[in-house]
Amino acid sequence: MIAFVRGDFVQKQPAKVVVDVNGIGYDLQISLHTYSFIANKESGLLYTYLHITENAQTLFGFAELEEKELFLNLISVSGVGAATARMMLSGIKPEELTKAIVQGNTKLLESIKGIGKKSAERLIVELRDKLGKQSVSFLPSSSTTETLSGYDAVVALVSLGIAKPVAEQAVKKVLASTSENIVLEDLIKNALKNL
Repeated sequence: MIAFVRGDFVQKQPAKVVVDVNGIGYDLQISLHTYSFIANKESGLLYTYLHITENAQTLFGFAELEEKELFLNLISVSGVGAATARMMLSGIKPEELTKAIVQGNTKLLESIKGIGKKSAERLIVELRDKLGKQSVSFLPSSSTTETLSGYDAVVALVSLGIAKPVAEQAVKKVLASTSENIVLEDLIKNALKNL
């Protein structure tokens, strides 16, 4: 098992990063929360989880150990896969997600793409006590100050598993309703809410 990787961030996208560790490139799938931490960094450490299925081996990266633990808790729930867990961590901040589960806020959970009423209730039933006992102390996310194009947001949404036409429509809707410059992370989060 690979516990973490430390190296140079060779390629960064809102949903994945390639980390060069002594000449070996590790392709890590990441959430928007993690992307917000590494967006302005050239190198660093990411905690990892190797997800093995019948058809693939996927390495997930996390800026914080707490986010990795929350991801592991999410995928322990029946019906919540790794892609859905990453979508959840990209849709809302990990501390807000934990709070929603502990407080039984099904409405907020259902607002995340891929989570219906039954899944939201299952998450609350299975994780409420477990997460309530843990002290989750996420650092505030730092958003990048540079404004990026809607194209980058569409690429990120497509890499999260959303169909390109649907992603383009959601991004256009957010851009049309925003009169000011919007950072990439906020653009993607708002587009996810419009799906």
